[in-house]
Amino acid sequence: MELDMTKGTPSKLIARFIIPIIIGNIFQQLYNMADTIIVGRFVGMKALAAVGATGSVVFLILGFTQGLTTGFTVMTAQKFGAGDREGMKKSIGSAAVLSLIVTVLMTALSMAGIDLLLRWMNTPEDIFDMAKRYIMIICAGICCNVLYNLQASILRAIGNSVVPLVLLFISSVANIVLDYVFIVYGNMEVEGAALATVISQGLSGVLCLIYIVFFVPALHVGRQHFRLEGQCVKNQVSVGIPMALQFSITAVGTILVQTALNLLGSLAVASYSVSCKVEQLVTQPFAAMGVTMATYCAQNRGVNALERIQKGVRVANVMSAVYAVIIYGVIYLALPAVIPLFVNEDVEQIYDYAQIYIVVCGAFFIPLGMIFIFRNALQGCGFGLMPMLGGVVELLGRSVVAFIAARMLSYTGVCFANVAAWLTAGVFLWLAYRVLMRRMKAALPPAAEQEAPEH
Repeated sequence: MELDMTKGTPSKLIARFIIPIIIGNIFQQLYNMADTIIVGRFVGMKALAAVGATGSVVFLILGFTQGLTTGFTVMTAQKFGAGDREGMKKSIGSAAVLSLIVTVLMTALSMAGIDLLLRWMNTPEDIFDMAKRYIMIICAGICCNVLYNLQASILRAIGNSVVPLVLLFISSVANIVLDYVFIVYGNMEVEGAALATVISQGLSGVLCLIYIVFFVPALHVGRQHFRLEGQCVKNQVSVGIPMALQFSITAVGTILVQTALNLLGSLAVASYSVSCKVEQLVTQPFAAMGVTMATYCAQNRGVNALERIQKGVRVANVMSAVYAVIIYGVIYLALPAVIPLFVNEDVEQIYDYAQIYIVVCGAFFIPLGMIFIFRNALQGCGFGLMPMLGGVVELLGRSVVAFIAARMLSYTGVCFANVAAWLTAGVFLWLAYRVLMRRMKAALPPAAEQEAPEH
């Protein structure tokens, strides 16, 4: 199931690669939504608010590890595109060792600091204990998240986006079943939702490992490949750390937004949580396009096909913009039917809040799509600094508006914090892409640019 993206028509390759990722991401969001729906309907609005209040913290912790594992495997894609199989295996072994180190550190640090972080975020007292119980279990299961994400990133690096989809489908079904069993029959409340998430992630990680061992001999590594060689580690860390920090910087911005939101009470928190779940579901094609462009650009960068990279980026932006316009209308019309799926109390008030969020944020889905495309294109080409600085710009835009919203106690202002982040980061990353692309072209020796055939 390998896919060489250095040959063939970019639009066809992108469509072929992205569809399984979109489906997989949607399944992943569905099992995240299952937590929200089952908790909201069977435990209550406060429990729903407690799970929602931890969303930005989960993003901070798991986003950091996901950024690292994705960054560690950019070299894998580049080596695959260049046909260097031994170098590819060395990058896999090195990524595995680095990921293990990160997992141990992140688990210890997150569990030690979670109480202080929740209090700093002004988490409402009526949901504090539930929020803490939920997030502590998620932190204890970081290893399960890393196990899957690392292996899925390795498979995607060689063009295989189908198997991660299948495994996410299995994981999603398992999560929904376990949610129902633990919460409805086991009376475990928020702990049941957290355990279901961790167990299902662990299942997908184990199944991914089994698949690689039995069906992908090209990815089999020996003991010698697990050595941390200086240059390999330097290259992986130079991409992985900025990618992880970019996730973390974005997460810090969402934490500031959550802090402002918490001042408005548990009903506003619950409403915002529902709105974010809906938004995250419908914007998964943007995230999938980002993953696709990281692999596409990394493989083509391995053979210095810069013109081909530009063609792919243009195709991706057109596809993303068309989808953004369509989905904005769809989700606005569908919202009245969606909200009752999550809650059976305070439905009208939650709908009013959710409508504000969708109207405000949905109008700016195009710059959100640009962020994913340009950020991942640059990372696939081996650049870590500019994507990270894009995260800083995003943080500044979100923080300024969130601060103003907190002072005004404005829910609409909280929603505009996301808009400010998307606009500023989208424009910054577009400019960074143009500048760095010119630099890459200028750095090529005469006749070094390779344009792969499109048919």
